[in-house]
Amino acid sequence: MRSLKDAQLGAFTFFASALPHDVCGSNGLPLTPNSIKILGRFQILKTITHPRLCQYVDISRGKHERLIVVAEHYENCLSIFQKPENAPSAEKVLQIAYEVLEGLEFMNKNGLVHRALGPNNVLMDCKGNVKLAKFGLYHMTDHGADVDFPIGYPSYLAPEVIAQGSFHPSDPSRDEAPLPSGPKSDVWSLGILLFELCAGRRLLQNIDISERLKFILTLGCMDDIVTVLAEEHGCLDTIKELPDSVLELLRKCLTFLPSKRPTPAELLQDPVFNSISCHYTPFQKPVSLFSSSLRCAHLVLPDDISDLCKDNDEDYLSERAIDEVYHLWCLAGGDLEKELTNQEIIQSKPPISTLPNFVLEDGETFGQGRDRSFLLDDTTVTLSLCQLRNRLKDVAREAYYPLLEDEQSSLPQSNSSNELSAAVTLPLIIRERDTEYQLIRIILFDRLLKAYPYKKTLVWKEARVDIPPLVRGLAWAGLLGIEGDIQAKYEGIDKDTPIPTDRQIEVDIPRCHQYDELLSSPQGHIKFRRVLKAWVVSHPDLVYWQGLDSLCAPFLYLNFNNEALAYACMSAFIPKYLYNFFLKDNSHVIQEYLTVFSQMIAFHDPELSNHLNEIGFIPDLYAIPWFLTMFTHVFPLHKIFHLWDTLLLGNSSFPFCIGVAILQQLRDRLLANGFNECILLFSDLPEIDIERCVRESISLFCWTPKSATYRQHAQPPKVAGDNGFAKTSTYYSSDYQDMPKTDLSREPLSLVDLKAEVSPRISAEDLIDLCELSLSGSSKRNKTGKPKIVAVDIRTAEDFNRGHISGSINIPFNTTFGPENEVVQCPAAGGLQSYRGRVIVVISHNMKSAAMFAAHLVKMSFPRVCNLDGGINKLKPTGLLTVPSPQI
Repeated sequence: MRSLKDAQLGAFTFFASALPHDVCGSNGLPLTPNSIKILGRFQILKTITHPRLCQYVDISRGKHERLIVVAEHYENCLSIFQKPENAPSAEKVLQIAYEVLEGLEFMNKNGLVHRALGPNNVLMDCKGNVKLAKFGLYHMTDHGADVDFPIGYPSYLAPEVIAQGSFHPSDPSRDEAPLPSGPKSDVWSLGILLFELCAGRRLLQNIDISERLKFILTLGCMDDIVTVLAEEHGCLDTIKELPDSVLELLRKCLTFLPSKRPTPAELLQDPVFNSISCHYTPFQKPVSLFSSSLRCAHLVLPDDISDLCKDNDEDYLSERAIDEVYHLWCLAGGDLEKELTNQEIIQSKPPISTLPNFVLEDGETFGQGRDRSFLLDDTTVTLSLCQLRNRLKDVAREAYYPLLEDEQSSLPQSNSSNELSAAVTLPLIIRERDTEYQLIRIILFDRLLKAYPYKKTLVWKEARVDIPPLVRGLAWAGLLGIEGDIQAKYEGIDKDTPIPTDRQIEVDIPRCHQYDELLSSPQGHIKFRRVLKAWVVSHPDLVYWQGLDSLCAPFLYLNFNNEALAYACMSAFIPKYLYNFFLKDNSHVIQEYLTVFSQMIAFHDPELSNHLNEIGFIPDLYAIPWFLTMFTHVFPLHKIFHLWDTLLLGNSSFPFCIGVAILQQLRDRLLANGFNECILLFSDLPEIDIERCVRESISLFCWTPKSATYRQHAQPPKVAGDNGFAKTSTYYSSDYQDMPKTDLSREPLSLVDLKAEVSPRISAEDLIDLCELSLSGSSKRNKTGKPKIVAVDIRTAEDFNRGHISGSINIPFNTTFGPENEVVQCPAAGGLQSYRGRVIVVISHNMKSAAMFAAHLVKMSFPRVCNLDGGINKLKPTGLLTVPSPQI
């Protein structure tokens, strides 16, 4: 998106054709509304950026198939020259023609045809340069098939377009749609516009429309159409006075037969423009963030660097991208329908008057069809930015150019800096609607992402605060470590050859997040299919499982116009969080994952774990869709965005904490219900507070030792510095699997042995780290000043006295359990009750005894209980065991 500069934001509206309600498609599902189809096709128009084209910004879908389009807008248009007193010079006519052709040629390269050229759609900026507006109307409406009005103005339509006549899919008199208009139809329209500029008057305006069309079609019999038009409108003398170059250009544009008429690209090379083209620099498309080209290759500094430091009370908001300004306009209270209603473009009627018809009891029908006069109003309403500017008036100019290396404050200073600092502590949903706060966060992220991957660490740091919705797609890509020429890689994947998975993909897509207008559009389905198929084809060792479409949905939504980035993000996300989940036989991976999750429930909430185990409500019954889709199957997209903002900062064990946090929100209902009620509860999951879920997940993660979630089927260790993973974070740490393995590391367990233990195991490394044994015996303490961990040695007193962990307490196993492993004394009686709430590490020389002791503590509702993997034998070689001093 280019900056706003001297442009304005404009909006226009039209209706899509209504579909019958009682008709279904070939798949048995209701037909997709035409407004949804238009909305999907519109998205690609936002990526079409050229100096001669007005930038499209957004499209909004309202009631009764109404659509409102927002785009770059200028007040002046070509109509200002279509008066005798304002007739432009021959040089100006050639300049206008050249600039219009530049815009048309770029459109043609992107597969677009204007088809709606007219004086009101050729805008002029403050420098007098051409800006083509409404150039996407023909494309977004599927060449006019999805609307009930013709695309284009009869006076400017090419003869071949008029000869085809009007067409609508519901018209029974037409068997098939006419061929779409090509680039040459716009050249005829340009010729009529240029003729009007030269003649100083509008053509064919004072005769009936049918006569206009008949006259245009009869021009095919004329040798010199320019002369005939001049004679018809009484301006022959004016036309004859034109330079030969202009006359020749008009004749080439107004060539009746399309086969002999040049295209915009061919006209640009015409000698008539030799004196003009030398003043124009060929347009170079900006280099994307993820490519093999240097993004800084075309940066040019001014001759005098001091020019950058001058302050002329500039309008800093106008330097921001158009989509940013529109996003902030909406946050500042902007309402598209209200703006159009105030200008009487949208006219409200009493509800009964808007009914197309009504039927009485005897079956008699009254009423009329929809008022067709409101289907298309060519008026573009300028959106006032006064309210937005007033909202941002206290933002200091330094906020628009933050210093990335300034360590004193992460928030730019302004007249309301105290309010901005306070905004960080507000709930996320409020921060996302705060205009001033979002402006500063967007600017900061924009600068950081432009410096990616050099500023990757700062992207991580700022993402821990929050991620502005406007830049979430690129921010996620940065967090996932996406780099390189992703487009070339994506284009190199065969997405067209049929494969066995195609059928399942076709079945799943129409059911995946179809409440969302964008993903439910035909274009959304096409993109879904291509990205999913690209992943399946590029991962031959994996297979398509149901749920992969749900995983794809957030990435596709955020990168709708960049399939390559959606694919790259998805390809980086799956191995990090769902390694080997999509094997053909993934039962061993899933079972290990669910077993570790069960241990996490017992670790953090033993009372809930005991209840769920007693009623037989195991994670296999409800948690597989959670983890297989990383919660995208159970939450709507707006909640997934907030959840994944944090998930992407964490390692592969963070989803366990999210799962426990969800259960804790449902805790009271789960504890009060039996098996059947719990099944019903999860069949229609109640509303979950995502912000609370994220907050509690982080807390749970902080309390979970790194090795407690160790899985032997997790992703193998990555090369150090692979993706800059959370090096600056306090609670989002790298995976335990990524750490170098030593003699103190946790050993893998068979699935049978893992399932036999209620509590998780932790490694000797974790125990040493948590107890800080290497730091002169000092212990790690939490905010209350108490040790965060307590080691419980269950060996006999004699073994304990021969050597133990400093600070550990001794509760011999044989004093708690009898010869038949029956409980003879509650461990709480041994003074363990005072340690409730801390991480309790059970240490023994026999892992079976440790597991039994830990399971009993869980049964007694002791939270945060775990076992030391390998027992005391793992610690003996370290020299960290102490012997009590002899009594004197």
